[in-house]
Amino acid sequence: MRSLSIVIPVLDDGVALAALLDDLRALRIDRDAVTVVDGGSRDGSAEIAESRGIRVLHARRGRANQLAAGVAASAGTWVWMVHADTRLSAPAWEALQWVLADAASLWGRFDIRLDGSELALRGVERLMNLRSRLSGICTGDQGLFVRRDVLELVGGVPRLALMEDIELCKRLRRLARPRCIATPLRTSARRWQTHGVTRTILTMWWLRLRYFLGESPDALVRRYYDHDA
Repeated sequence: MRSLSIVIPVLDDGVALAALLDDLRALRIDRDAVTVVDGGSRDGSAEIAESRGIRVLHARRGRANQLAAGVAASAGTWVWMVHADTRLSAPAWEALQWVLADAASLWGRFDIRLDGSELALRGVERLMNLRSRLSGICTGDQGLFVRRDVLELVGGVPRLALMEDIELCKRLRRLARPRCIATPLRTSARRWQTHGVTRTILTMWWLRLRYFLGESPDALVRRYYDHDA
């Protein structure tokens, strides 16, 4: 497999980050390939990573800024952008290696599995994975990976306050459809559990609609965090 840099943006994600880093260690992934980019955590997230020998960068808060900093500081042929609340299995890691070894691959993402047991979450997963396959657009929690030269060709990680994942996929989709890995990553269901499945889906679709209609990410981010309040 060609070299891979793993970039993990964090903000007060200490417990989840520790579990993800334990997954990487269990799979014997070289810790020098991993960069954690902290956006000002107050829960010791950076210290958790450093205690495991992981390089930590500090960047201005905002996932796009943090991802861009991590990409700039890494050197792998491939870049894998992973949310801190992701859990990685051996089958998912093996599937990724197969895709990256294919010279025809330019970028891609995983299906996801939400970590809650509620039946409604199974429907959310299926809809998210199907929508992504049909549209060629993925969200950040689907573990977007991209060849570095291709990422540079589309201008790098878009410096947007929100929707940087959607915008990046739109740019990449002009070059090629994503490789969709069916072996899922597991990710946190806390947003759906906290705010309710229906409300969360409607809010996220409303935000995306406003974005596609031209509303600025700076305005959308206020709506997004109002929803989280």
